[in-house]
Amino acid sequence: MALQKVALDTLRVNPFDMIGKQWMLISAGNEQKFNTMTASWGGVGVMWGAPSTMAFIRQTRYTKTFVDAGEYYTLTFLKDGHRDALNRLGTKSGRDIDKMGDSGLTPLFLEGQPTFAEAETVFICKKRYAGPVSPEDFTDPSVDTKWYGDKNYHTMYIGEIVACYRDA
Repeated sequence: MALQKVALDTLRVNPFDMIGKQWMLISAGNEQKFNTMTASWGGVGVMWGAPSTMAFIRQTRYTKTFVDAGEYYTLTFLKDGHRDALNRLGTKSGRDIDKMGDSGLTPLFLEGQPTFAEAETVFICKKRYAGPVSPEDFTDPSVDTKWYGDKNYHTMYIGEIVACYRDA
């Protein structure tokens, strides 16, 4: 099967399952050089009048340099059967190894943006906001204690979904 562009209003998905259980890949870069990472935190909704995603990337992640440098990022949700690749892409750094080659996934570029042929759903997102998660802004201090003991805070990205592709 091939990925086909679809209208967002035709989607019938559960974002809690997609992000929290199925996990996603955050990717950015170009055909010459890109990187990806696994994430299980994020969101999908409407922001500033547009369908949008929220993605969170820790300061130390190599993928962050690609997301920061570009205008777009993609969120890729893989078909079932790729948990090993998700685990590998979430625990190894592209700074140190060829994790794309090691993942067993097939890179694919849609509208010039990186994703993978094994995708079930892909959101191409245009960055509209990037800002740090700051410890002084937590209204519940236990969040900082539980999730940021190492002080490796996330940057939150909000991206307008400019295209969606699904496995046809």
